[in-house]
Amino acid sequence: MSMRILRRVRRAFTLVEILIVVVILGILAAIVVPQFVNASEEAAAGTTVTELEKLRRAVDVYMARWSNAFPPVEAGDGTWGPLVGGSGEYLKEAPRNPYIGANGRVIVLGSAPDTAFHTDYGWIYDAATGQIWAGGFNADDEPLPRQ
Repeated sequence: MSMRILRRVRRAFTLVEILIVVVILGILAAIVVPQFVNASEEAAAGTTVTELEKLRRAVDVYMARWSNAFPPVEAGDGTWGPLVGGSGEYLKEAPRNPYIGANGRVIVLGSAPDTAFHTDYGWIYDAATGQIWAGGFNADDEPLPRQ
């Protein structure tokens, strides 16, 4: 009787094959991740422009109802006066500027849009003209480059 020795063959990945896969995944991640970073920044800028348009419409409606009087807006965190709250006839809640970050609800009184990016306030309101600008945006409502 002859005995046959059965050999089991194990198939597995070699170290070189695993390293190649890891390198390929690293290259793909390096290509894809920056695109997601830009996408979130663009989304924040787009949301800010939408909120700015809502604010401007609310001021226009307020002025139409109150014989061209500007709303009494004060500097502070979401202090839009009669434009926000109450029955929600203008805005249900204070808008936020997500492009600048944590201080996105803060309002300052001023007479011109920003010239450089910052994270101090979200909105600029000109009480003399009723104009509103988004913080971190220029006069054309385009986002200023983040530093």
